[in-house]
Amino acid sequence: MLRLAEVVQRFQPHLPPLPPPVNKVCQQLLACRTAALGGFQLRCGECGEEVPLYHACRNRHCPRCQQQASEQWQQRELANVVPAPYFHLVFTLPHELNGWVRLHPAVVYHALFRSVWDTLNTLGHDRKRLNGQLGMTAVLHTWGQNLSQHVHLHCLIPGGALDATQQWHPAKSTYLFPIRVLSRLFRGKMVSRLREAAEDRQLPRVTHPGEVKQLLGQLMRKDWVVYAKPCLHKAETVVQYLARYTRKIAISESRLLGITEETVSFRYQDYRDGQQKVMTLAGDEFLRRFLQHVLPAGFMRIRHYGWLANACRQTRLPQVREAIARYAPTLPTVADKPLEAIARFDGIPCPCCKAGMMRVRYPLPPQRLEYG
Repeated sequence: MLRLAEVVQRFQPHLPPLPPPVNKVCQQLLACRTAALGGFQLRCGECGEEVPLYHACRNRHCPRCQQQASEQWQQRELANVVPAPYFHLVFTLPHELNGWVRLHPAVVYHALFRSVWDTLNTLGHDRKRLNGQLGMTAVLHTWGQNLSQHVHLHCLIPGGALDATQQWHPAKSTYLFPIRVLSRLFRGKMVSRLREAAEDRQLPRVTHPGEVKQLLGQLMRKDWVVYAKPCLHKAETVVQYLARYTRKIAISESRLLGITEETVSFRYQDYRDGQQKVMTLAGDEFLRRFLQHVLPAGFMRIRHYGWLANACRQTRLPQVREAIARYAPTLPTVADKPLEAIARFDGIPCPCCKAGMMRVRYPLPPQRLEYG
């Protein structure tokens, strides 16, 4: 399988100097599972075959490190599922804001998270709707299938709200709230937050006279895209469903098809006609597209809100389950499942003789590698 590190090694020298956080990601991708990070020397007890086992970089943008991280996250989150239908909503930023995202990503991303939660929290507390507090897990994605800039927020929301008297109010609608209402309220809150950010001088690189007023006015005159998917019911299905989004990166190595001296080819899904297609880009353009999705250092792309927020989940989650049980006692409860200890390395089958087990013989210190 073609590795993303091969693309980075071949085409990064063709790019202009990268910002330090982006360059750090490139260096970690190159070092992942190589002698640069050190590891262990393994030896087969049967045939004496020896092979090195190198450490992973564990960078959140590395396609080789995210599968295990997704499985561990899935195991933890199963304990937070409640016996209720779940709704999957996707809030998308208009592409007109892509320029601002490139200039001030952290400001725009924070505004997106806060605006989406404010939208859902407002509708959740509406007495004519659910009249209570929602719970939400949100995951930021910034890409489209062809690596273009496509900023959107995936939200998984249990279908109901807990009121101040600890009563559960289940969702009645197939899509939680009307899409048109969600779209307009989200638009208003996001535009308002961006206007406040500009007034507070949090967008200093937006320098064209009148650009803020003109662009935000233009955005208020267009419809914003909010997409709602059908609800899910089984606890395991809910967590597996969201796990596919939490640790996803802009492109997986399984989609990489070929690399030449000048180009990179990859497979993508064209959602306009539902067909799998192949795209070939100049190598430096492919890498530029991939690196534009590197998140600001320390930015949290997975966040929990309402009664699923980290600060109150331990107290509120039992209250929600108890309220649901009172409302619908026939539904099965979802007990907290303890996190199983991550298995320690206990050897792997020998690739040579197929009979013995490879055991750790001694540690391998990191080595300085030169990439040319």
